[in-house]
Amino acid sequence: MSSGTDPPPGGSATGLDALFDPRSVAVVGASQNPAKWGYWLAKGALAGAHRRTVHLVNRRGGELLGTPFLPALDALPRMPEHVVVAVPSQEVRPIVTAGLAGGARCFTVISSGAGNRQEERELADLVTRQGARLLGPNCMGVLDTTSELRLSWGDFPAGTVGLVSQSGNLALEIGRLLARAGQGFSRFVSLGNQRDIDAADALDSLIAHEETRALAAYVEDFRDGRRLARTMAAAHAAGKPVLLLTVGRSDASERAAASHTGALVSARATVEAVCGESGALLLDTAGELVDTAVCLLAARAGGEAGTRDGIRVRSPEPDPGPARVAVVGDSGGQGALAADTFAAHGLDVPALPEATASAVAAHLPHGAGCGNPVDLAGAGERDLGNYSRIAGVLLHGGDVDAVVLTGYFGDYATADPAQTARECETAGELADAAASSGRTLVVHTMARDTAAIDVLRRRGIPVYERIEQAARALAGAAKLRAARPQPRCEPTVRARTPAQAPLSDGGYETVRKLIASYGLATPAAEFVTSVEEGVEAAHRVGYPVVLKAMGLPHRTDAGGIALGIEGERALLTAFARMREATGAPRYAVEAMATPRHAVELIAGVRRDPAFGPVAMVGIGGVAAELLADTVLATAPLTPERAHEMLLSLRHTPLLTGWRGAPPVRLDMAAGALCSLARAAVEHAELSELEVNPLLVHPDGAIALDAHAVVELRP
Repeated sequence: MSSGTDPPPGGSATGLDALFDPRSVAVVGASQNPAKWGYWLAKGALAGAHRRTVHLVNRRGGELLGTPFLPALDALPRMPEHVVVAVPSQEVRPIVTAGLAGGARCFTVISSGAGNRQEERELADLVTRQGARLLGPNCMGVLDTTSELRLSWGDFPAGTVGLVSQSGNLALEIGRLLARAGQGFSRFVSLGNQRDIDAADALDSLIAHEETRALAAYVEDFRDGRRLARTMAAAHAAGKPVLLLTVGRSDASERAAASHTGALVSARATVEAVCGESGALLLDTAGELVDTAVCLLAARAGGEAGTRDGIRVRSPEPDPGPARVAVVGDSGGQGALAADTFAAHGLDVPALPEATASAVAAHLPHGAGCGNPVDLAGAGERDLGNYSRIAGVLLHGGDVDAVVLTGYFGDYATADPAQTARECETAGELADAAASSGRTLVVHTMARDTAAIDVLRRRGIPVYERIEQAARALAGAAKLRAARPQPRCEPTVRARTPAQAPLSDGGYETVRKLIASYGLATPAAEFVTSVEEGVEAAHRVGYPVVLKAMGLPHRTDAGGIALGIEGERALLTAFARMREATGAPRYAVEAMATPRHAVELIAGVRRDPAFGPVAMVGIGGVAAELLADTVLATAPLTPERAHEMLLSLRHTPLLTGWRGAPPVRLDMAAGALCSLARAAVEHAELSELEVNPLLVHPDGAIALDAHAVVELRP
């Protein structure tokens, strides 16, 4: 036991205080062997022994760094607030039970295989029933560099990034990339199986943590996705948007679905939509996450959030527009390529106003390019101070949000060591200009680990080896600046009418009645089982008619639909062909809808295991999956949100009046989408609900076909 007097159990630690800054810690399973987890956990705990009491427990005895191992928790003079468990899985529950009996408030269970899922849930219930918290099991531990708590494997750098991760090795990679960029972790939480403390809990703690300036997360199991979305929205509101990594981009992670909606509303697409609604940023790799985090930290360091200057997370403008970037290159080719790269990532590289261009030209050789990009044309070689002078003009001018240096800066001292001091001085001047202007400065350089680059990184200036890194990072920061988290429209379930009783099947006839009960217009139709019934139905419905075979999810592909049938003879022919092709026992005879200037949409809802019902709208018809022009949002929807979704489609001009055609009734389309979303919310048995096509036209909207996937739950 380290020196010090244990405080009584419980005490002032509330919430997750006992996880991040406990007054006392015990590592059960401590080891003298550097190859074992218990060694690193014990060594890390002892590093903070001057701040808290540390106990090491191993039933075989021993010692580490002068601290003896005690045989069991009950051998301690007082039970610690935080108990770290790194023992074989069969020993976990008895240790947790003993800790709870003594008043421990938090348990970090490193052990994997702590039992099956039910046993893990029972362990979590045991802990939470007594008001304590559980991290894990099967986790890598926890780190708080500000409270000097290191209860994890490995050596993580200190910094201002808070990381929440379900992958330990990914955390190691992110930590090393941050260290190379001159950054590190303020806190790291390894979630493991999330039986109690989950991603939302951990991120929520980071929002309030003053030393954490940027938030990052890798999540595989989103658990209560709606709760996590609310937490991410709160993070954005606090000026700390979440940079998120997850899986699900490959075809291997998505399986064939029973409808177009299932194919178009993937798990990855759902997470991306939730991030858009919550003001978070979904990224693809650890490197991209680190590049963006460093850029965000530079933007935050330049001034208070909420100002127009720089690429801030919270801009007060309703639509700040594309981020404006000025490029300064000591090579015309590099500058031009950089400008193209930024433009390709959605950034604006505007021409400089005459006054600004003149101020820049004062530091350049005659004839050098001073528009945007700016070509130094040897001005840097003549006087390194021209880098900082020109950057200063651009940063303070107010014409751009960010300035990017691209080229050779940072490498002058490599060829001529006598320039080391002056190059470092210029690096400091560049950092000063960024700080005083409140705008973002980014450096792309071919130099590696030189003294000047070290100055830039220590001063919080992002430095990238490849221009595309700078472009992605600035584009990500700009996307977060433009994000407007959507107000939450939480699901509410109304008392069901007889028409809203749970569906027993997802066939067209059943779903047609459902959507009609929610206010969607449908064509007149009758359902028949024989050609004779079909002929009679067609006379009542009125020609032209549509004939549909029932029980087929993709009718068109199977030959199960015939359009524009003008009379009885054509109906008899269509019926015979369709029966031979499909063998369907039941058919719909439906009035043919032929409004002018109509556009086919697909509208649907898919129930995500973590995020609940997710609404989708896109350009529909048989080419819906080929076009893949869709927008997603969590349900239920407000009319305003549904309208925004329609206007976000790539093919929106088809809806608003293309080549002289009148606009369609977007309000009717939005209303239909809201109704479908509400139906899915109020019918828990619906895992998928789809209308395709939803025909929208200048006078209204009508649902021409519909399908659902029903999962009856006990």
